[in-house]
Amino acid sequence: MRDFAFDGLSASFGGQRVIGPLSLAVKQGEHVALVGKSGAGKSTLIKLLYERLTREASLVPQGLGLVNALPVFHNVFMGQLDKHPLWYNTLTLIRPFRKDRDVIRGLLDDLGIPDKQWTPAATLSGGERQRVAIARALYRQAPLLLADEPISALDGPMAHLVMQALTDRFSTSVIALHDVDMALTYCNRIVGIQDGQVALDQPASRLRTSDIMTLY
Repeated sequence: MRDFAFDGLSASFGGQRVIGPLSLAVKQGEHVALVGKSGAGKSTLIKLLYERLTREASLVPQGLGLVNALPVFHNVFMGQLDKHPLWYNTLTLIRPFRKDRDVIRGLLDDLGIPDKQWTPAATLSGGERQRVAIARALYRQAPLLLADEPISALDGPMAHLVMQALTDRFSTSVIALHDVDMALTYCNRIVGIQDGQVALDQPASRLRTSDIMTLY
């Protein structure tokens, strides 16, 4: 993953400025937590970054982006749709190859849902759906992770398991997190967003929870 830097990032909805203009640079190896209250612009910033870095990034959107009519396997496999020819993807829809089944089963096992591979996404709980979206991001094997509240529906132990997996498997990440303690534990840089602007940008090692709570 190369370093990246963007200047003048901005977005408006309904004629009202939601974020920016702001600048953000991220170096290879940085795990950046975007923190700030709801509506500050974190989700919009994740979307703006993904628009510019699609080919290099795995995305976990807040809405998850699952296809309810498809089983978990095919939702995870979608992470690599653009890496295979049309005939391969079409055949996989009918009769998946063993190597893909094995890899995806392993990811689901790591995320605590090994028995859900052929379960329709529509029948999953909120926490299970979130883990399927995370498995899809892991399966894509991109060097950069862009994630919007990827652990919001998970309990304490599972949230820690998922955050550890994400920081271990992606060399670089930008993750919007509401949980400040999680941000300080698993990310090495904290970027605070307030009213669509960068209000804080410090190494996590220099911050305490109370330093970040002023943004909320």
